[in-house]
Amino acid sequence: METFDAPDGIRLALHRTGSGTPLLCLPGGPMQAGAYLGDLGGLGEHHELLIPDLRGTGSSAVPEDTASYRCDRLVDDVEALREHLGLESVDLLGHSAGVTVALLYAIRYPERIARLVLVNPSPRAVHLEITDLERRQVAETRRGEPWFPEAFAALERLQSGRSAPADGRALAPFIYGRWDAETQAYSAREAEQKNRAAAAAFYADGAFDPLRVRTGLAELGAPVLLVSGEADLQLPPKWAAEYAGLFPQAELAMVPDGGHFAWLDDADWFVQTITAFLH
Repeated sequence: METFDAPDGIRLALHRTGSGTPLLCLPGGPMQAGAYLGDLGGLGEHHELLIPDLRGTGSSAVPEDTASYRCDRLVDDVEALREHLGLESVDLLGHSAGVTVALLYAIRYPERIARLVLVNPSPRAVHLEITDLERRQVAETRRGEPWFPEAFAALERLQSGRSAPADGRALAPFIYGRWDAETQAYSAREAEQKNRAAAAAFYADGAFDPLRVRTGLAELGAPVLLVSGEADLQLPPKWAAEYAGLFPQAELAMVPDGGHFAWLDDADWFVQTITAFLH
């Protein structure tokens, strides 16, 4: 395992996997250890994946200042990593909440971005107002699944403010494009990799102004690829298209029947789509 220092002296871990041109990959969660990304469905066969453990996660040190978990503060860590790698510019991939850090980095250091890949992005940084009804409509497309009744009832309780502790687990099938032994095991492992205290601070007040984020993205010269799933409740297809429209140069690629982890839904499609964009 490789390490590098953040500007405030915190020692951060970097994991390298695969070979080829470098691709810096920011984990989501928020604040989840980078191990869950694996080799992104085989993308490591085409690129060297550079995956940091964000501060307080995985093998990285835990800071005393919990305010440093805020997503805008993590931008400094990404820039320290770029300097550590000795790269003038980077191809940058973010997943889910990791996209928030990637976007904040891109608008602060636009000259450092060669290409930007947004995988199942969180809509929070750009303040897309997705309604509960729109999420339920996406969920309804999976009514034929055996787990649907229990999961949909949990979703309705969540949206009405009546959720119970067990509902988080009941909702898990909606996160994945398929709910089988592989994804169930993946979900169980993923739940153990998250720093929940850090996650609570990630979107703390003052982290960003969505209007300023949108303005910065509208001026970003780098090409952008947004990958989302047709069945991803966090970003329904209509809103994925809206998201892509915030950039001057953006391609939208939708995983058929995909959920929130595009590389698990169709690894071959995912790798082909990413590599075609990056080459």
